[in-house]
Amino acid sequence: MSEIVFKGFGEKALPFLKALDFHQNREWFVENKDLFEAHLYEPLGDLVDDLLVRFEKAGLPFRGDRKKSQFRIKRDTRFSKDKSPYNRHLSALLSPDGNKWAESGCFYVCIGLEDYRGCYAAIAWWQPKPELLLAMRKAIVEKPERYRAMVKALAKNGLELRDSDRLKRTPRGFDDVAETDLIEALRNKSFVVRFPIDPASIMSPKLADDLLDFALRARPLIDWGRAIEGTLIS
Repeated sequence: MSEIVFKGFGEKALPFLKALDFHQNREWFVENKDLFEAHLYEPLGDLVDDLLVRFEKAGLPFRGDRKKSQFRIKRDTRFSKDKSPYNRHLSALLSPDGNKWAESGCFYVCIGLEDYRGCYAAIAWWQPKPELLLAMRKAIVEKPERYRAMVKALAKNGLELRDSDRLKRTPRGFDDVAETDLIEALRNKSFVVRFPIDPASIMSPKLADDLLDFALRARPLIDWGRAIEGTLIS
């Protein structure tokens, strides 16, 4: 793997997204595609390449590809009420097997407009499959000390485990759990830590340093989730 150094996003990255949000048509996008590639697409590819080298050296389980890990700027509008043809953000996802459609143990970075997704990174077990989610819930109940140690370690590292779409009721089979923190954990549909990115910082090479630091600080969640995944592999 070549060691490409991320130099920052272009100064027109966010202005391009703002203009795209206003125009939202193919003709305008085609006319300005060179700006998109120079200020957003290629820099995100450089960031992915740079992070892949850093993650490998740090022993972090995130793999990918500068092109295949990026999500398309063009939206799939077939099942959406919003028929706007283009996203207001550009993003990429790295996962243990390099698949950008993976759901578990992923690193995600997004460069976008604040009114939509904004600029941020996240490490998540995002809506894991039922078998894995059940295993995670059992681990919370059966080994609460490990779950609490993970949450405490994240807090010490300045991170908070969160789920904005938590269940309103405790899942079936766990009704006898009484501890408030465990009840909240059991109601999670996802296990996520998030790092807000200052939009003013995206043009700086230091963004790659900040994202590596975030991933290292999130290692307690990474290790906890991967250990549970390991119990499902026969």
